[in-house]
Amino acid sequence: MENMTRKKEPKPDSQPSATQKVDRSKLYFNLQNIHVDLKCKNEAQKNLIKLINDNDITICAGRAGTGKTFIACAQALKLLKTEKYKKILLVKSVTVLEGEEVGFLKGDLKEKLYPFTISFLDNFHKIIGEENTQKMLDSGLIEVLPLAYLRGRSIDNAIIIVDEAQNITLKNMRSTLTRLGENSKMIITGDTKQIDMKNKNLSSLDVVIKLFKDKNGFGTMNFEVSDIVRSPIVKLVEDVFDEYEDNSNTKKPV
Repeated sequence: MENMTRKKEPKPDSQPSATQKVDRSKLYFNLQNIHVDLKCKNEAQKNLIKLINDNDITICAGRAGTGKTFIACAQALKLLKTEKYKKILLVKSVTVLEGEEVGFLKGDLKEKLYPFTISFLDNFHKIIGEENTQKMLDSGLIEVLPLAYLRGRSIDNAIIIVDEAQNITLKNMRSTLTRLGENSKMIITGDTKQIDMKNKNLSSLDVVIKLFKDKNGFGTMNFEVSDIVRSPIVKLVEDVFDEYEDNSNTKKPV
């Protein structure tokens, strides 16, 4: 009697099982051949790089145009190239601008996050180009998550960048800081002059900078208006608004 049992042929495009070792060299594609051009424009930017290198958690507040997020992204890429870390995790508090409701956003998580994270990815586009940035996203070397998705996770072997931290409450900041796992770094950036929370007093950025100043494993710093490098007009905008706010605060009610 003819044996009708046929051997199952493996599917050529099947994914490796959880027990199979993945060749990480394929995931790195040509990352080692990408040049990360990081030239600091002032001492404040140099200081931020030193803090990132020397500490587990770096917390930085600064005005728009100081380059704080750009420096964080560029230095994260340089650290990733050492192969000590497996990925860069970009985290953002998804807060809608005051008075600018966007309504329901269609699509999956990545599509919903895109409007909120494009400013993040713009930095990588400038540093390594759009094509290489997309390859890193596709391969998992860059992962983008909303702040809420960090809860309950322990993140190992990663460089975590948390942007727009001025929109994080103290409770959520505590939860965020405690997500740091083995062999990981966290860089937190924000601008306390651009708080989008309805109750601006709930912002935790200034609070945690004061709480963790000079604590072991932490680096904290503030960029000043004089550190703005984006454009002279941006510095002028900040100066004019500062003067307006100062005058408004000093006026006594009639």
